[in-house]
Amino acid sequence: MKILAIETSCDETAAAIVEDGRRSLADVVSTQIEIHRRWGGVVPELASRNHVVQVMPVVDEALARAGVGPDALDAIAVTSGPGLVGALLVGVQAAKALAAAWEKPLVRVNHLEGHLVAAFLSEAPPTFPYLGLVVSGGHTSLYAARGFGDYQLLGQTRDDAAGEAFDKGGKLLGLPYPGGVAIDRLAKEGDPAAIRFPKAIVKGADLDFSFSGLKTALLLHVKKHGVPEGKGLADLCASYQEAIVRALVEKAFRAARRLQLDRLVLAGGVAANSRLRAAAVAKAAEYEGMSVSLPPVRLCTDNAAMIAVAGTQAFLRGERAGPELNADPAWRL
Repeated sequence: MKILAIETSCDETAAAIVEDGRRSLADVVSTQIEIHRRWGGVVPELASRNHVVQVMPVVDEALARAGVGPDALDAIAVTSGPGLVGALLVGVQAAKALAAAWEKPLVRVNHLEGHLVAAFLSEAPPTFPYLGLVVSGGHTSLYAARGFGDYQLLGQTRDDAAGEAFDKGGKLLGLPYPGGVAIDRLAKEGDPAAIRFPKAIVKGADLDFSFSGLKTALLLHVKKHGVPEGKGLADLCASYQEAIVRALVEKAFRAARRLQLDRLVLAGGVAANSRLRAAAVAKAAEYEGMSVSLPPVRLCTDNAAMIAVAGTQAFLRGERAGPELNADPAWRL
């Protein structure tokens, strides 16, 4: 079974062809980092306009790399939410047009489910049930994943997502966009205990996250001491990063223990962060029988291959989308 998937939820235009929900035949991503870098963050209108330009060339490239034509496809899957509404619309309209022109079934996919199942493209895929920690620029959520299409939301951010906290922190420190990548790089040379940042406590919801207070703490620190250079900047980045990672890891393992789940799957763009990956593995070593699934970095950031995995399973369940399919920017998983 071959599925063509299209992903345009934010600032990556992506198309992929995946066979049987496990083997990627082609995975093409056109990034917009350079377009948004001068603004220090994603500009929705610019993202949408670039998707219009890139979506069909990206689809054509995926077909060419896979060496297949439309006749070889069994279905088309597309991200219809959550995300930026203008960006989502481009992918949805393109997928609907191709499905009609090629007379192929159409399946809609939730972007967060794509992240949760991206690890099934790894050489050692996880097995259900597992705890999924989805961390990106727009989302920070904990899910109990009991099977394809069966997910329970356990906790989520009350304000900024972890990736947003990284990028906004990087901007405060004058680092290039995306800030999370720059902070991760500098933090490797710094002392994570150099500066003590506060840990947010969400009353009545100990599996929820909050990063706005941490971001404010960094702002106040910079206002008081200025932006350091050299070792001082590395220490500041390491300490700020450690505060974010500590919150993510502590709550993820708290949820795993509470639900007696012995597998943790990291997902989303922030799952590419080297400190988060190392901290999750180290924490799992403290518990007998606990394992952590770390998808390759290319599967952490937005891509269409993960959408094809989720789309394959939705197709097998008999789910279909019609010409009335629309973008759903607030679609909850």
